Amino acid sequence: MRTLDYTELRGIVGDQPYDLLFATVSGAHLYGFPSKDSDVDLRGVHVLPVAEVVGLTTGPETLDRTWFQNEAEVDLVTHDLAKFLRLMLRRNGYVLEQVLSPLGVVTSPGHEELVALADGCLTKWHSHHYRGFGKTQWALFGKTGELKPLLYTFRVLLTGIHLMRTGEVQADLRELADQAPAYLPELMAAKAEVEHGPVDGPAAELIERDVLRLQALLDEAEAESKLPDAPSAGAALNDLLVRTRLAAR
Repeated sequence: MRTLDYTELRGIVGDQPYDLLFATVSGAHLYGFPSKDSDVDLRGVHVLPVAEVVGLTTGPETLDRTWFQNEAEVDLVTHDLAKFLRLMLRRNGYVLEQVLSPLGVVTSPGHEELVALADGCLTKWHSHHYRGFGKTQWALFGKTGELKPLLYTFRVLLTGIHLMRTGEVQADLRELADQAPAYLPELMAAKAEVEHGPVDGPAAELIERDVLRLQALLDEAEAESKLPDAPSAGAALNDLLVRTRLAAR
Protein backbone atom coordinates (compact mmCIF):
# COMPACT_ATOMS: atom_id res chain seq x y z
CA MET A 1 0.00 0.00 0.00
CA ARG A 2 1.34 3.42 -0.97
CA THR A 3 1.84 5.72 2.04
CA LEU A 4 0.10 9.07 1.73
CA ASP A 5 2.44 12.06 1.80
CA TYR A 6 0.33 14.78 3.42
CA THR A 7 2.93 17.48 2.88
CA GLU A 8 2.86 16.76 -0.83
CA LEU A 9 -0.94 16.63 -0.87
CA ARG A 10 -1.17 20.02 0.84
CA GLY A 11 1.04 21.44 -1.89
CA ILE A 12 -1.27 20.00 -4.52
CA VAL A 13 -4.47 21.48 -3.12
CA GLY A 14 -2.65 24.76 -2.48
CA ASP A 15 -2.65 25.32 -6.24
CA GLN A 16 -6.44 25.71 -6.31
CA PRO A 17 -7.64 29.11 -7.61
CA TYR A 18 -10.01 29.68 -4.66
CA ASP A 19 -9.74 29.47 -0.89
CA LEU A 20 -10.41 25.99 0.41
CA LEU A 21 -12.61 25.39 3.43
CA PHE A 22 -11.26 21.85 3.63
CA ALA A 23 -9.80 18.99 1.66
CA THR A 24 -9.73 15.38 2.81
CA VAL A 25 -8.81 11.99 1.41
CA SER A 26 -11.75 9.85 0.33
CA GLY A 27 -12.03 6.62 -1.66
CA ALA A 28 -10.28 3.38 -0.83
CA HIS A 29 -7.85 5.05 1.59
CA LEU A 30 -10.77 6.28 3.70
CA TYR A 31 -12.62 2.98 3.35
CA GLY A 32 -9.68 1.01 4.73
CA PHE A 33 -8.73 -1.08 1.70
CA PRO A 34 -6.32 0.85 -0.58
CA SER A 35 -4.08 -1.17 -2.87
CA LYS A 36 -0.50 -0.56 -3.92
CA ASP A 37 -1.76 1.18 -7.05
CA SER A 38 -4.92 2.87 -5.73
CA ASP A 39 -5.82 6.34 -6.92
CA VAL A 40 -5.64 9.15 -4.37
CA ASP A 41 -9.10 10.72 -4.17
CA LEU A 42 -9.09 14.24 -2.72
CA ARG A 43 -12.43 15.87 -1.98
CA GLY A 44 -13.25 19.25 -0.53
CA VAL A 45 -14.92 22.64 -0.63
CA HIS A 46 -13.80 25.86 -2.30
CA VAL A 47 -15.32 29.26 -1.59
CA LEU A 48 -16.30 31.55 -4.45
CA PRO A 49 -16.02 35.25 -3.62
CA VAL A 50 -19.16 37.39 -3.64
CA ALA A 51 -18.29 38.94 -7.02
CA GLU A 52 -18.45 35.47 -8.62
CA VAL A 53 -21.89 34.55 -7.30
CA VAL A 54 -23.96 37.75 -7.63
CA GLY A 55 -23.15 38.79 -11.19
CA LEU A 56 -24.25 37.55 -14.59
CA THR A 57 -21.01 35.61 -14.88
CA THR A 58 -20.52 33.18 -12.00
CA GLY A 59 -17.62 31.07 -10.85
CA PRO A 60 -17.45 27.27 -11.08
CA GLU A 61 -19.63 25.30 -8.69
CA THR A 62 -17.37 22.28 -9.18
CA LEU A 63 -13.67 22.01 -9.95
CA ASP A 64 -12.28 18.64 -11.05
CA ARG A 65 -8.77 17.81 -12.15
CA THR A 66 -6.85 14.55 -12.45
CA TRP A 67 -3.14 14.02 -12.92
CA PHE A 68 -0.29 11.66 -12.03
CA GLN A 69 2.03 12.35 -9.12
CA ASN A 70 4.80 9.90 -8.19
CA GLU A 71 3.18 7.20 -10.35
CA ALA A 72 -0.16 7.62 -8.57
CA GLU A 73 -3.30 9.02 -10.17
CA VAL A 74 -4.58 11.93 -8.07
CA ASP A 75 -8.16 13.08 -8.47
CA LEU A 76 -9.13 16.39 -6.84
CA VAL A 77 -12.78 17.41 -6.79
CA THR A 78 -14.08 20.43 -4.88
CA HIS A 79 -17.54 21.99 -4.76
CA ASP A 80 -18.35 25.58 -3.96
CA LEU A 81 -19.58 25.91 -0.38
CA ALA A 82 -23.20 26.66 -1.34
CA LYS A 83 -23.47 23.55 -3.52
CA PHE A 84 -21.80 21.42 -0.88
CA LEU A 85 -24.15 22.63 1.86
CA ARG A 86 -27.16 21.82 -0.30
CA LEU A 87 -25.79 18.29 -0.68
CA MET A 88 -25.28 18.03 3.07
CA LEU A 89 -28.96 18.81 3.60
CA ARG A 90 -30.00 16.02 1.27
CA ARG A 91 -29.70 12.30 1.96
CA ASN A 92 -26.13 12.26 0.67
CA GLY A 93 -23.86 10.19 2.88
CA TYR A 94 -20.92 10.69 0.54
CA VAL A 95 -20.42 14.38 1.37
CA LEU A 96 -20.80 13.74 5.10
CA GLU A 97 -18.06 11.11 4.86
CA GLN A 98 -15.84 13.73 3.24
CA VAL A 99 -16.49 16.33 5.95
CA LEU A 100 -15.85 13.78 8.71
CA SER A 101 -12.90 11.99 7.09
CA PRO A 102 -10.03 11.59 9.57
CA LEU A 103 -7.60 11.83 6.62
CA GLY A 104 -7.41 15.61 6.61
CA VAL A 105 -5.20 17.51 4.17
CA VAL A 106 -6.48 21.09 4.62
CA THR A 107 -8.78 22.34 7.35
CA SER A 108 -10.09 25.66 8.67
CA PRO A 109 -12.43 27.05 11.35
CA GLY A 110 -15.24 26.75 8.79
CA HIS A 111 -14.47 23.06 8.39
CA GLU A 112 -14.62 22.65 12.16
CA GLU A 113 -18.08 24.21 12.08
CA LEU A 114 -19.17 21.79 9.37
CA VAL A 115 -17.95 18.86 11.46
CA ALA A 116 -19.93 20.16 14.45
CA LEU A 117 -23.06 20.61 12.31
CA ALA A 118 -22.85 17.24 10.54
CA ASP A 119 -25.05 15.46 13.10
CA GLY A 120 -27.81 17.97 12.34
CA CYS A 121 -27.81 16.79 8.72
CA LEU A 122 -28.33 13.09 9.46
CA THR A 123 -31.73 11.53 8.82
CA LYS A 124 -33.09 8.02 8.57
CA TRP A 125 -33.46 8.62 4.82
CA HIS A 126 -29.69 8.44 4.38
CA SER A 127 -30.37 4.71 4.23
CA HIS A 128 -31.59 5.30 0.65
CA HIS A 129 -28.15 6.61 -0.32
CA TYR A 130 -26.36 3.54 1.02
CA ARG A 131 -28.96 1.10 -0.29
CA GLY A 132 -28.80 2.58 -3.79
CA PHE A 133 -25.01 2.77 -3.88
CA GLY A 134 -24.82 -0.82 -2.65
CA LYS A 135 -27.13 -2.05 -5.41
CA THR A 136 -25.07 -0.22 -8.03
CA GLN A 137 -21.82 -1.74 -6.83
CA TRP A 138 -23.36 -5.20 -6.48
CA ALA A 139 -24.56 -5.01 -10.10
CA LEU A 140 -21.07 -3.89 -11.18
CA PHE A 141 -19.56 -6.86 -9.36
CA GLY A 142 -21.99 -9.13 -11.21
CA LYS A 143 -20.70 -7.77 -14.53
CA THR A 144 -16.96 -7.69 -13.77
CA GLY A 145 -16.36 -10.25 -11.02
CA GLU A 146 -13.74 -7.85 -9.63
CA LEU A 147 -12.94 -7.58 -5.96
CA LYS A 148 -13.17 -3.78 -5.82
CA PRO A 149 -16.93 -3.39 -6.43
CA LEU A 150 -17.61 -6.29 -4.07
CA LEU A 151 -15.72 -4.56 -1.26
CA TYR A 152 -17.56 -1.32 -2.07
CA THR A 153 -20.84 -3.26 -1.81
CA PHE A 154 -19.97 -4.54 1.65
CA ARG A 155 -18.61 -1.16 2.73
CA VAL A 156 -21.66 0.91 1.88
CA LEU A 157 -24.13 -1.59 3.31
CA LEU A 158 -22.20 -1.86 6.58
CA THR A 159 -21.79 1.92 6.79
CA GLY A 160 -25.52 2.37 6.26
CA ILE A 161 -26.45 -0.21 8.90
CA HIS A 162 -24.06 1.35 11.40
CA LEU A 163 -25.42 4.84 10.70
CA MET A 164 -29.04 3.79 11.13
CA ARG A 165 -28.28 2.04 14.42
CA THR A 166 -25.84 4.47 16.03
CA GLY A 167 -26.16 7.84 14.28
CA GLU A 168 -22.42 7.70 13.50
CA VAL A 169 -20.92 8.02 10.02
CA GLN A 170 -18.19 5.36 9.86
CA ALA A 171 -16.70 4.79 6.40
CA ASP A 172 -13.73 2.60 7.39
CA LEU A 173 -14.56 -1.03 6.70
CA ARG A 174 -12.02 -2.15 9.30
CA GLU A 175 -14.19 -0.53 11.99
CA LEU A 176 -17.39 -2.28 10.85
CA ALA A 177 -16.63 -5.87 11.74
CA ASP A 178 -19.72 -6.65 13.83
CA GLN A 179 -21.96 -7.66 10.91
CA ALA A 180 -19.21 -8.28 8.35
CA PRO A 181 -18.60 -11.74 6.86
CA ALA A 182 -15.70 -13.62 8.44
CA TYR A 183 -13.86 -13.75 5.11
CA LEU A 184 -13.85 -9.97 4.61
CA PRO A 185 -10.30 -9.36 5.99
CA GLU A 186 -9.02 -11.92 3.49
CA LEU A 187 -10.67 -10.03 0.63
CA MET A 188 -9.28 -6.72 1.89
CA ALA A 189 -5.77 -8.19 2.04
CA ALA A 190 -6.13 -9.40 -1.55
CA LYS A 191 -7.31 -5.96 -2.66
CA ALA A 192 -4.18 -4.43 -1.09
CA GLU A 193 -2.09 -6.33 -3.62
CA VAL A 194 -4.10 -5.78 -6.82
CA GLU A 195 -6.52 -2.92 -7.48
CA HIS A 196 -8.62 -4.70 -10.11
CA GLY A 197 -8.13 -8.35 -9.24
CA PRO A 198 -10.78 -11.08 -9.28
CA VAL A 199 -12.40 -12.59 -6.21
CA ASP A 200 -10.50 -15.69 -5.14
CA GLY A 201 -11.85 -17.34 -2.02
CA PRO A 202 -15.47 -17.57 -0.87
CA ALA A 203 -18.01 -19.26 -3.12
CA ALA A 204 -20.35 -17.08 -5.14
CA GLU A 205 -23.36 -18.53 -3.30
CA LEU A 206 -21.91 -17.54 0.07
CA ILE A 207 -21.14 -14.01 -1.11
CA GLU A 208 -24.66 -13.55 -2.48
CA ARG A 209 -26.19 -14.84 0.73
CA ASP A 210 -24.16 -12.36 2.79
CA VAL A 211 -25.02 -9.42 0.54
CA LEU A 212 -28.72 -10.26 0.73
CA ARG A 213 -28.42 -10.59 4.50
CA LEU A 214 -26.86 -7.12 4.80
CA GLN A 215 -29.46 -5.59 2.49
CA ALA A 216 -32.17 -6.99 4.78
CA LEU A 217 -30.34 -5.72 7.87
CA LEU A 218 -30.19 -2.23 6.36
CA ASP A 219 -33.95 -2.31 5.73
CA GLU A 220 -34.50 -3.43 9.32
CA ALA A 221 -32.13 -0.82 10.73
CA GLU A 222 -33.89 1.94 8.79
CA ALA A 223 -37.27 0.86 10.10
CA GLU A 224 -35.99 0.89 13.70
CA SER A 225 -33.74 3.96 13.42
CA LYS A 226 -34.11 6.80 15.91
CA LEU A 227 -32.67 9.30 13.42
CA PRO A 228 -34.99 12.20 12.51
CA ASP A 229 -36.98 12.46 9.29
CA ALA A 230 -35.52 15.87 8.37
CA PRO A 231 -32.25 17.74 8.96
CA SER A 232 -32.13 20.43 11.65
CA ALA A 233 -28.93 22.23 10.63
CA GLY A 234 -30.29 24.31 7.73
CA ALA A 235 -30.32 27.69 9.46
CA ALA A 236 -26.85 27.20 10.95
CA LEU A 237 -25.42 26.13 7.60
CA ASN A 238 -26.97 29.17 5.91
CA ASP A 239 -25.36 31.42 8.52
CA LEU A 240 -22.00 29.74 7.93
CA LEU A 241 -22.36 30.25 4.17
CA VAL A 242 -23.12 33.96 4.46
CA ARG A 243 -20.27 34.65 6.87
CA THR A 244 -17.77 32.61 4.84
CA ARG A 245 -18.82 34.11 1.51
CA LEU A 246 -18.50 37.69 2.73
CA ALA A 247 -15.01 36.95 4.07
CA ALA A 248 -13.76 35.24 0.88
CA ARG A 249 -11.04 36.86 -1.17
